[in-house]
Amino acid sequence: MDLQSIELRQLEVEDYQELKKSMKSAYIDMEGDYWDANSIKRLLKLFPEGQICVTVNNVVVGCALSIIVDYDKFGDNHTYKQITGDSSFKTHTDKGDVLYGIEIFVHPDFRGLRLARRLYEGRKALCEKLNLKSIIAGGRIPNYKKHQNELTPRQYIDKVKYKEIYDPILSFQLSNDFHVRKILRNYLPEDVSSKGFATLIEWNNVYFEEVSKVINRKTVVRIGLVQWQMRPYNNISELMKHAEYFIDAVSDYQSDFILFPELFNTPLMAEYNHMDAAQAMRELAKYTQPIVEEFSKLAVSYNVNIIAGSMPKIEDESLYNVSFLFRRNGSMEETVKIHPTPSEISSWGMRGGNDLQVFETDAGKIGILICYDVEFPELSRILASQDMQILFVPFLTDTQNGYNRVKFCAQARAIENECYVAIAGCVGNLPNVNNMDISYAQSAVFTPSDFGFPTNGIQSEATPNTEMIVIADVDLSVLGELHEYGSVQNLKDRRTDLYGFTFNGKKV
Repeated sequence: MDLQSIELRQLEVEDYQELKKSMKSAYIDMEGDYWDANSIKRLLKLFPEGQICVTVNNVVVGCALSIIVDYDKFGDNHTYKQITGDSSFKTHTDKGDVLYGIEIFVHPDFRGLRLARRLYEGRKALCEKLNLKSIIAGGRIPNYKKHQNELTPRQYIDKVKYKEIYDPILSFQLSNDFHVRKILRNYLPEDVSSKGFATLIEWNNVYFEEVSKVINRKTVVRIGLVQWQMRPYNNISELMKHAEYFIDAVSDYQSDFILFPELFNTPLMAEYNHMDAAQAMRELAKYTQPIVEEFSKLAVSYNVNIIAGSMPKIEDESLYNVSFLFRRNGSMEETVKIHPTPSEISSWGMRGGNDLQVFETDAGKIGILICYDVEFPELSRILASQDMQILFVPFLTDTQNGYNRVKFCAQARAIENECYVAIAGCVGNLPNVNNMDISYAQSAVFTPSDFGFPTNGIQSEATPNTEMIVIADVDLSVLGELHEYGSVQNLKDRRTDLYGFTFNGKKV
């Protein structure tokens, strides 16, 4: 075969005779079934972009025909006749949300050249261009007739998936990132080879955006980290003046988030150093509410979402370590550290919280885990199950050993949950406050480990043990691509048939 040129292009009316020859050859097992000229003309008139052909030496040898449907009107239980309007294509609508594949074939003489793959890639590009949710199609399983006596359709599909059986259509579809959504009965009754069964296959467009969200949705998000120097403050005013300096600086870079460290306000405990540690921490908790009120104002005035590290808070006589999220629209959320460290319990009498949630923001879905909590992988997996995109970890560690526990676990959370993780800690010495003598930190933003991300999994990091700001951009759009097409897919590949866990009595 002399291959001079291969081209993928839009189908034209003039291509019909070549199309007919190729189709009759491709479907010889279905008694020469093929589209008539009027049907092709209707398709080209209704939706010319959706009709793609591949040519070899300027001869049409394969094509992919599609329509757009409002999928909710049909659902998963439909036949080919219903979805195509009995080949009238009245089911096509420009206002639909799914690109529905009604035909794809390659002439038998030209198989092995990966031409069908080109047709699939053309469909995917069109789906992304038109901002459609997915590609769905009913797929034949022609080799099922060889196994119908010993395997159910479900068992057959499972064996094809694990490459124990080869099916010329389903095997190819699975290798092109489609998944089986459902088994259909009597989808194409005339398909004798498939015994009337078909697979409802789907390819998800990870770039799809709901129309109502397109205008304001951010994909590239800028994060600011504050590596906070421990120093004496005489009052809240001095502490907040220092905090506002960092907020102002990060805001100048048009950042979307700023993260402060855990217990960054402990220098105010110096006034209570004559007390035992537990009472001193409870005295510090009295400062939390006025600091919260100030941060809430700063988030709005500087137009930045603030994760205000963490501060002690008393509720019903119990002491908790609480992180606060201040959105730039004026709203506020809080989350409690679930696992106080042994020293937090013995020295301060801290209790652990019982709730965990993902927070919606104008720059993505975020989670917050305070220091030690990031060392428990179950918590971040719960947040990942709620579609968390960025995990913020305010921390406070005294030694490099303690810091490395936080760092290594944070990096692991980024990999196993396919998300970004930002950590920020305190540095320096605080000699006049019990239990807060030294601090060590190297704040950083961690990424998943795959193509499209830094090879070391670090987007940006601070100089160790030096007061400074870290500014880093993260692209949320690539996370969706990673979930679907990553070299490995930790979230999708979990064996939930073997293991799982619950949180507050609910299965996750």
